[in-house]
Amino acid sequence: MNLYVGNLSRQTTEDEIQEAFAPFGRIQSITIVKEKFSGESRGFGFVDMPNTTEALAAIAGLAGQELHGRSLVVNEARSRNDNRRNSRDSGGRRSW
Repeated sequence: MNLYVGNLSRQTTEDEIQEAFAPFGRIQSITIVKEKFSGESRGFGFVDMPNTTEALAAIAGLAGQELHGRSLVVNEARSRNDNRRNSRDSGGRRSW
């Protein structure tokens, strides 16, 4: 299950995310999304956990927990298409 991890401090590393998620189960991959040109963290990332039960336990155990003084947002990741489709009016056309 692919998990979205948000409200990350710019200083948060993949190793720190690994450390936070490891008690809940096996982690397949961790990605922190970074700015294209500066390479600076955009404040969110993704953790892929192959076991759904372990991923759900990670969501329950880490959502709202603090890392670098910021409360983590942890939930099941949605595809970009789902997110964009829900945020636009029908057909994606502008209303003016």
